[in-house]
Parts: sequence; C-alpha cells; structure tokens
Amino acid sequence: MIEAIEIPTAAGTFDALACGDVGGREVMLLHGFPESAIEWEFQLRALGGGGCHVVAPDQRGYSAGVRPTQVADYRLEELVGDVTAIADALGWQRFDLVGHDWGAYVGWAAAAELPERIRSFTAVSFPHPAAFLRAMTEDEDQAQRSQYFALLRKPRVAERALLMDDGAGLRKIFEWKIPEERVDEYVHRFSQPDALTAALNWYRAMHLSGPTAPVTVPTLYVWSTDDTTVGSTAALATEKYVTGPYRFEMVEEVSHWIPEQAPEELTRLIMQHLLAHRS
Repeated sequence: MIEAIEIPTAAGTFDALACGDVGGREVMLLHGFPESAIEWEFQLRALGGGGCHVVAPDQRGYSAGVRPTQVADYRLEELVGDVTAIADALGWQRFDLVGHDWGAYVGWAAAAELPERIRSFTAVSFPHPAAFLRAMTEDEDQAQRSQYFALLRKPRVAERALLMDDGAGLRKIFEWKIPEERVDEYVHRFSQPDALTAALNWYRAMHLSGPTAPVTVPTLYVWSTDDTTVGSTAALATEKYVTGPYRFEMVEEVSHWIPEQAPEELTRLIMQHLLAHRS
C-alpha cells in the first residue's frame, strides 16, 4: 500500500510517497515537470510489492516545505544535495535511483558524483545533459524541440501562459497522453500560490553542462520514439558519457510521459535492471 510520508532535512521537510517494507531494497524515484511523486504510482506499487522499499519525493519547490524563493536555490548542486539529504534521512547508505525528465537530469549528476551511494541508475526520457546540450547546439531538430525552454524561463510570463483558462497551457504539455484526472491533479497542484513559480525556477536556474565525471554506475536509459522534447540525436549519443555497464531501451509509439503512458513496460525494464545489478 502506498503511504504519504514526510522526510525532514536541513533544507526543509519533503513530502513523499512510499511503498514496501522498510529493510527492502532501497529505490528512490524522482519525478519530472510538470508532475509530482504521484506520476510513479504504478511503479511504487509494483516495486514495493516486489521486495523493494520505494520512496518518491516531491522534489524541491514541489514540496511546500522546501520551496525557497530565490532562483539560485534551484541550481543543480542544490538538487543533487537533496538526493543525498533524503537518502540520509531515510537511513539509506546505498540505493537505486530512477529519474524521469527533470528527475533524470538530477539523477545523471547524482550518479556521476555519488557512485559510492548509488547502486544503479535508470534515466527515463531525458538523456545525459552533455549529450542534450551538444544536440541543442549542433542538431537543428533538437534545437526546434527545445524552443519552449525560452518561454519557461521568463518570470511571470510563463506562469500566465500555463495557468490561464483553467491551466490550458499545462494541459497541452501532456499531449492528451495520460488520464485526464491525473492532469486535473497536476493543474490543481500548480494553481496553488507560488507552486508553479517554484517548479519553473528549475528552468531559470539550469545550466546544461552536465556532470564532468563519467557515469560509472550501471545505467539504463529508456527513451520513447514519440517524445516531442528529446530527439534521437541526444538519445543515441548518451552512451558516450557512461563508462559503467550501460543499456539503452527504445519504447516505440510512446510519448515523453513514459511512466504514466507505458507503466507496465517501464516497470518491466526497471525490474530487469535492478535484478541484473544487485550489489
């Protein structure tokens, strides 16, 4: 059964969803934008019921108890620090990390910086940041796909564009690929005071230089062919930045929203990855 928990850290208290027995294999799930921990509902139940202790936090800015107002507080080093702080608060010495979208962006850096803590890493949708940056600057297709970054980085303008008309802009992001009731929940969350600004501050603080050290931990990267935000150039180039065991899986005819649009397939791939890398 999924339960709502709170995780106190020096930065504040994170809201989170958890499933599975304490003492099971530790797995942390990091959500993307514009979502929350609930995007992992299927994976929480499946992994939690399969012997894992799974925790999906609402990340910095998404948790009301960790919502700083300064853009600088959403830099990558702060976000990676949250991963460590959450693991410490849970008493996890080593754990498996799974991230989707922005959660994968954080995960790539954490996997590079914390190989002694992270047993395995699964990135969903978002490629290695260095591969993405190179594609943005050298590949016309990826440059076109990434044009929305400029809008989301504009203070107040982005908030108005996404929330007007009952969140029509937010709803359009999901491309009508996930259940309407789930989208309604996301729109409700981001309609709360300061919630959307906090989430957009990730874009406003971002630098896509990526981790400088190679990713040495066992890594699974799952990309979908109908992803409108990440093209094949960056996806296929990601393997260049992983020196540890690496597996690339391409999911056909699925959008960017893999965890919710293709939950069974993604969970199967994650389980295979965990079973292949136990130590």
